[in-house]
Amino acid sequence: MPRPVCLFTGQWADLSIDALGKKAAAFGYDGLELACWGDHFDVQAALKDRSYCAAHWKRLAKHGLSSYAISTHLVGQAVCDRIDERHKSILPPHVWGDGKPAKVQERAAAEMMDTARAARRFFDAAPKAVKEQLGRSGRVVVNGFTGSSIWHMAYSFPPVTPAMIEAGYKDFADRWRPILKVFADEGVHFALEVHPTEIAFDIASTRRALQAIGGHPHFGFNFDPSHFGYQGVDYLAFLREFGSRVFNVHVKDVWWSEKLAQVGTFGGHVDFGTDGRYWDFRSPGRGRIDFEAIVRLLNHVKYNGPLTVEWEDPMMDREHGAAEAAAFVRKLDFPRSNVAFDAAFAN
Repeated sequence: MPRPVCLFTGQWADLSIDALGKKAAAFGYDGLELACWGDHFDVQAALKDRSYCAAHWKRLAKHGLSSYAISTHLVGQAVCDRIDERHKSILPPHVWGDGKPAKVQERAAAEMMDTARAARRFFDAAPKAVKEQLGRSGRVVVNGFTGSSIWHMAYSFPPVTPAMIEAGYKDFADRWRPILKVFADEGVHFALEVHPTEIAFDIASTRRALQAIGGHPHFGFNFDPSHFGYQGVDYLAFLREFGSRVFNVHVKDVWWSEKLAQVGTFGGHVDFGTDGRYWDFRSPGRGRIDFEAIVRLLNHVKYNGPLTVEWEDPMMDREHGAAEAAAFVRKLDFPRSNVAFDAAFAN
């Protein structure tokens, strides 16, 4: 069967779930990856209101949509980050609280544990067809970020000692092992979107993150190739090495220049879409990511989850782009062959 084509709702949180559901269905999507902000998915309501999950599925079904993952990037970021005033704008009030960094991190960790419990409850209430698809993919997934206490050391000046980096990975392991225990207890998998500002942002740092948590079986990845390409990281090599831990896939494109530019890889403290940038996100099919090669490798590693458009393009109308992207992904995907193409030649 073809993989479900979904839309990540994170960039659409200004719209209600009903308004977005109507649009997403018209754009041609099968489902929504529900962000845990706006009114798209409320972790605490899912745990405290017995009617919430069933009512949420009805909202989706009204538009002919399903869901195969929820996403908690914003709260996850606060688990390991060095907390400052930036986090107040992305966190729910009950997680931000008094803003004292250590307490914010504690509340963020507790919310991540609750997210695993809420995901279990939500997908237990899913329609039969959704449960069948989850059975094919092999897991219930929560996508998100981890944050990082050492991201500010990515460029090693003033000189960074090996012990300082090791302490960052130990901090990650100490904070995430209790969270992952709850994920395992609930039968839910966490998928880190490997991304600058996270504990894993390229292949080497991904290896180190996995080592830090002892290869925990409920920790894997949300594969988004756009975050590798402009860094100069081989995103196909990532799939080859970590394919068995790819729990979710975001289809997002990125363009980077073949020539030198005024604003380099680090972004120059200018906005996305600024003329002269070395790189920018693009609507799928309009950047430099080789999605054909990605789909072939996803078939090779037997990935059966959704293909989810995370739509970001600073120079394109988002509704035009989201509709175009749905058609692009649907045309792109194809099942793996179960027979050798030259088998008919055999005697």
